[in-house]
Amino acid sequence: MGLGFLRLALPLLMVAASAPAVAIPRLDLSGYPAPKQGLKRWVIQPSGLLPKSDDAMISAHPLDWRVQLIVGKEVERDCNVKRLSGPSLSMQRLPKASGKALFEVSGPVLVLSTRMACTQEQPQGRSFLSLGKQPYLIPYNASWPVVVDLPDGVELRWRVWKAETKQQEAVQL
Repeated sequence: MGLGFLRLALPLLMVAASAPAVAIPRLDLSGYPAPKQGLKRWVIQPSGLLPKSDDAMISAHPLDWRVQLIVGKEVERDCNVKRLSGPSLSMQRLPKASGKALFEVSGPVLVLSTRMACTQEQPQGRSFLSLGKQPYLIPYNASWPVVVDLPDGVELRWRVWKAETKQQEAVQL
């Protein structure tokens, strides 16, 4: 190795040393069955190194966190009221996958809409509609991927919920 190699490698080493270390979990889908016909697989691999909150009221412990799975569809927005209709998200424990679970929406997801005549002046665009009214929360676990099978045309979004550190007292009646 010559001096030229060191001149090229040294700036790269300095950048790597100054960047924070980020662990990339290995995506392991062993034990998961193939998606059923007509379903597409979506995978979330939660990071074990999420940024800590500056707010002391928010828990820094992953045991207090949840992942919200948001199943939905992006649709054209107009003056009509639209919502999604379809089967809810279900969970199946996988015995061959040591505690892992497979989440699935097994049937078609339809867009229901009122049928009002819209004028050109009314705002239009695209909007994301979610399936269901209640949030679907699962425990946060950076060791396992979250695997969700959805019908074609439906997408998966997610976000992390973190609990407050303060516990409230209940009133005994």
